[in-house]
Amino acid sequence: MNPEKEAINNYNILAYGAIADGETLNTNAIQKAIDAAFKNNGGQVVFPKGRFLSGSIQLKSNVTLFFEEGAVLLGSTNPKDYYKMEFPGRPTSPKKDDNSQLALILAHKANNIALKGKGEIDGQGLALAIAVDSLHHAGVAVDPNYNSRRHRPNETMRPKLFRFSQSNTILIEGVKVGQAACWGLSFELCDNLTINKLKIINRAYWNNDGIDITDCKNVKITNCDIDSADDAICLKSYYPGYFNDSVYIANCTIRSSASAIKFGTASIGGFKNITIEDIKVFDTFRSAIAIQTVDGGFIENVSVNNITAENTGNAIFLRLGHRSGEKPGSLKNVTIKNMKVQVPFGRPDINYDLRGPEVDFFHNPFSSAIVGIPGYKIENVSLENIEINYPGKASKGMAYMPLSRLDQVPEEITASPEFSMFGEYPAYGLYVRHAQGIRLNNIKFTLDDVDFRPAFVFDDVKTLEINNITLNKDYKGQIILKDTENTTLDSKYSALTVKL
Repeated sequence: MNPEKEAINNYNILAYGAIADGETLNTNAIQKAIDAAFKNNGGQVVFPKGRFLSGSIQLKSNVTLFFEEGAVLLGSTNPKDYYKMEFPGRPTSPKKDDNSQLALILAHKANNIALKGKGEIDGQGLALAIAVDSLHHAGVAVDPNYNSRRHRPNETMRPKLFRFSQSNTILIEGVKVGQAACWGLSFELCDNLTINKLKIINRAYWNNDGIDITDCKNVKITNCDIDSADDAICLKSYYPGYFNDSVYIANCTIRSSASAIKFGTASIGGFKNITIEDIKVFDTFRSAIAIQTVDGGFIENVSVNNITAENTGNAIFLRLGHRSGEKPGSLKNVTIKNMKVQVPFGRPDINYDLRGPEVDFFHNPFSSAIVGIPGYKIENVSLENIEINYPGKASKGMAYMPLSRLDQVPEEITASPEFSMFGEYPAYGLYVRHAQGIRLNNIKFTLDDVDFRPAFVFDDVKTLEINNITLNKDYKGQIILKDTENTTLDSKYSALTVKL
């Protein structure tokens, strides 16, 4: 076949020398097709039925990668087939410990780009990561940040599936993607991004996030089915002065051995105007919803609605801390409503091949939590129509944090955020500390077995409103207040004030 257009704006990779045997390296052929489309003011690069092996390729403006049914793009298992892309003009991030610039598909300052069709992109990440590991131990490509405890190369040495930076008007639709050696679909400093109807299975190796959105604007993630070994949908902020703005996540099904939807692995700039709705979560080790800022960034105007989570380790976790940055950031104006969660007694991901690291201390089942730090309160949080089924079975012999020792719940001001970071919780249902403007309405906690802890503990909370609580334990002694002011309770409840 001659390397020319088969039809207007269509560029079949076979015409540029690609061979569909799953063994021949097609990097140059695929890149030639992309470059030809770009040179002719854009077009559609077609992957026909077959298995095409490739290393790093760069997507360019006005180019669509179209995968016909039966087409499979395979990531090379040779680390030498990937390159670290340069991103001139990109701002500098103070966080450089985990963000790989290697990827199978790269894009920088590319506009009007797309990947769509009915085919598949398979990063072959397990074999690739093992090859990276072997090169380190052979002394050929030594990883200075190698994780000796967990026997794996750092994320910066392992290719992602996608790495798109400073690009605008992006559509990813229809394809099946995953099995990277690192994060899956990674987008930073992008505008007008649509991700729709993807099947994402990213469970080949460690740090296998599903989708990572970093300091992007006008993002829609809809109708996706995600199964990931790390966080499924993760909003991150790496760049001072930049932030995620106007992000819409809806109609997704999620399974994760970390958290389902999470803010704040990095939280340097911030997050604003985020809507999350109609999400189904199952068999997930950590939080269904984790909203966290610990690096000086802000979080504001977050709406979460209609979430169901079965066999999930934690329902809701909100955290304002101070791991890095000149001063703590802020977390305010969060509404979570219409949420139903079932928390198991044991590990929800016990049947996974890759399981999230177990916490290294004895504990009873973890409650939901809203926790700031002294002098910096989480503000204006509303929980409405929330039903959480807890397993109970708490034992004072396993772990014990009595109400007389609430001051001993650690602050962990500089720690990385995670729902298990405070150790044993004094409440089985909801623990709130260092917060202001907390509104609870129509909250139902059920227990499958006995739990000796109260349902609610509020510590250093200003302006608390509680209405319509349903418990399967006597209301008496189930609401604990410590250093809490301006509290409004429905008349059928009573609160116990603790003074230490």
